[in-house]
Amino acid sequence: MISLWIAQASAAAQPPNADATGGWLVDPELVAPGYTQTMAGGTIQTAFPPPPPPPNTPEWLKTLGDAVRSLFDWLSPLGEPLLWIGGILLVLLLLYLFVPAFAQWVDDLRYRRKRQALADEADLAGHAEAGAARILLGEADELAAAGRYAEAVHLLLYRSVADISDRRPGLVQPAMTSRDLAAATDLPGVAREAFSRIARAVEISLFGGRAIDAGAWEQCRTAYAEMTVPRNWVRT
Repeated sequence: MISLWIAQASAAAQPPNADATGGWLVDPELVAPGYTQTMAGGTIQTAFPPPPPPPNTPEWLKTLGDAVRSLFDWLSPLGEPLLWIGGILLVLLLLYLFVPAFAQWVDDLRYRRKRQALADEADLAGHAEAGAARILLGEADELAAAGRYAEAVHLLLYRSVADISDRRPGLVQPAMTSRDLAAATDLPGVAREAFSRIARAVEISLFGGRAIDAGAWEQCRTAYAEMTVPRNWVRT
């Protein structure tokens, strides 16, 4: 572009009788008028245009940026404590990975806590079962108090079957009789003997033609109470 306006200035300033060698170009008096005429035309770019204005930042982006900055400002006082905590955790991890005694101590601690949690859960379940058993025995006692011993023992039998189903899932099958269930080897000895006494009393009442009296009722009640004790369900 610079060479263009120089050429234009040269052409405007060249006299008719200039020689072909172009020696007149060295004469400032000839170049100046042509340069002035060319620049006055306004067709020559002599400077860079101004840069475009920066795009406007959306308001939601400004709000988000302010929120992030405020969050970091709020968390900055916690930086040093978090570094200390991270360092301590890293040291503990290295001890667990490379120090067998420390790893064993951690595993033992975890096992004790798990065992305690299971024991607490068992206690809660035992309390719930004891509460349900007391309610059932209360209902059975009301029947027995009214002289309806057979109904009371039947109630104990039904509840005993439900307890076995809860404690030994899959053991009670639809086609099983009370005698079959009493002979199941999957039942612990104490629970099996207690259930057998209840089932035998009901069987004699239904098929033997002998009524259940107060003495038989007390025996069945004692047997069911034995079935509600959690330790009587532990395999020996």
